[in-house]
Amino acid sequence: MTINTEKKDGTLIAAIEGDLDRTTSPELESRITPMLDSVTELVFDLAGLKYISSAGLRVFVKMQKLIGGGKMTLRHVAPAVMEIFRLSGFTNFLNIEE
Repeated sequence: MTINTEKKDGTLIAAIEGDLDRTTSPELESRITPMLDSVTELVFDLAGLKYISSAGLRVFVKMQKLIGGGKMTLRHVAPAVMEIFRLSGFTNFLNIEE
């Protein structure tokens, strides 16, 4: 998995490529969590995300909680990953843009 980040004016954008599973989820969490200070908007660009497991889903739930009153958006979600979000019910409480 590759994570590229850009932080500007209270917005953190994290582009993820590869697989987000139980072995890579801790890396995403440890990279993003320390960067959330003074962030009011968190954007995950998932155009390069090929697979997500339940461990990856948990990271997004945790990030949404950590952003608190800020906004979190998942963008450019591939159809296969979007299907996992739909089947798990995550489309009901996460802000997802296909």
